[in-house]
Amino acid sequence: MTGPLDRLRAAAAERESAGLRRALRPRTPDHGGLLDLASNDYLGLSRDERLVEAAVRAAREWGAGSTGSRLVTGSTRLHAELEDRLAAFTGAAGALVFSSGYLANLAAVAALGRGGLIVSDAGNHASIVDACRLSRARVVVTPHGDVEAVDEALAERGEEHALVVTDAVFSVDGDLAPLRALHETAVRHGALLVVDEAHALGVVGDHGRGAVHAAGLAGYTDIVRTITLSKSLGSQGGAVLGAPEVIGTLVDTGRSFIFDTGLAPACAGAALAALEILETTADLPGRARLRAGELAALARELGLPTADPAAAVVPVVLGSPGLALSAGALCAELGVRVGCFRPPSVPRGRSCLRLTARADLGSDDLAVVRGALTAVAELTMLPELGDVADLRVDR
Repeated sequence: MTGPLDRLRAAAAERESAGLRRALRPRTPDHGGLLDLASNDYLGLSRDERLVEAAVRAAREWGAGSTGSRLVTGSTRLHAELEDRLAAFTGAAGALVFSSGYLANLAAVAALGRGGLIVSDAGNHASIVDACRLSRARVVVTPHGDVEAVDEALAERGEEHALVVTDAVFSVDGDLAPLRALHETAVRHGALLVVDEAHALGVVGDHGRGAVHAAGLAGYTDIVRTITLSKSLGSQGGAVLGAPEVIGTLVDTGRSFIFDTGLAPACAGAALAALEILETTADLPGRARLRAGELAALARELGLPTADPAAAVVPVVLGSPGLALSAGALCAELGVRVGCFRPPSVPRGRSCLRLTARADLGSDDLAVVRGALTAVAELTMLPELGDVADLRVDR
């Protein structure tokens, strides 16, 4: 009989040999002097004094924690104000705030899909995948962006109700879901469409109101949106946006809402300040998208496989986990911190660097990025690493 931890050690050794070990690397406030192209701080608001001061005021008034679940003592007037402002900003009928976007997805998909059919895009975020599993619904995973496959799955269903679930902007490839076509398909089959706007809110559409709003679908009651406060809004937390019937269902049955401690007041205060900035600074989302386009153009100029970004996410596909790790380390040596995505975050053979644009990047920053990506392009040409020119992100 082996010891209880032997199998864990063996599995860790296998991950090590495959280049799939992960490690926590605590950063300094200034990212160790590196240019940050790894975080999701798309608008550069996380250290904005207006957000910091709003967080401090909320903490002084309400305390450091929310003190309980939302249904006990964890709902404050600040939470209610944030929900009203989120709904108004996005054109939704109502909103329900969670302590993370991950938990918002768990609640929305698991509670609304339970006992039915869930049709989920193959590129959806892990929180949606986990929510599908928790729902105990029958789940059909369709090829990425394939509306015809969604239509077929819905047409063949025997369940009484169904959900179609998709990211708005996909978290690694950075492309935009065909939301209007998906909604038309869902309507034709009497299904509810759930859209995760985590990477779209604050970057896509007028004032960054999101991809659903930009597609002219914000007023439809058969669309449910999930959002995060942790990316463009520079704070932390999440929310579900939807009709009163949806919000009521989640309050009554959403386990990750009922049994979780409410969002800390400081986070709610900071998110409210970020919404105020978005409402009054019309060009901020456009600046983030412009910088993303410049990063993609630079990668393409250097022969690195990438895609046209729909928001702020710019992938550079390298293929193997080992090459991605080496490229990420090389970028750090040259002054740029980038994301490094390997399985299971991406499919096998599609390990990549993920560059995230920020609205506050300047020309000097782009010059530093050029130097780093030039070195990555040279790294990929080394004979022992193989040719990656045939890898594409374009679908």
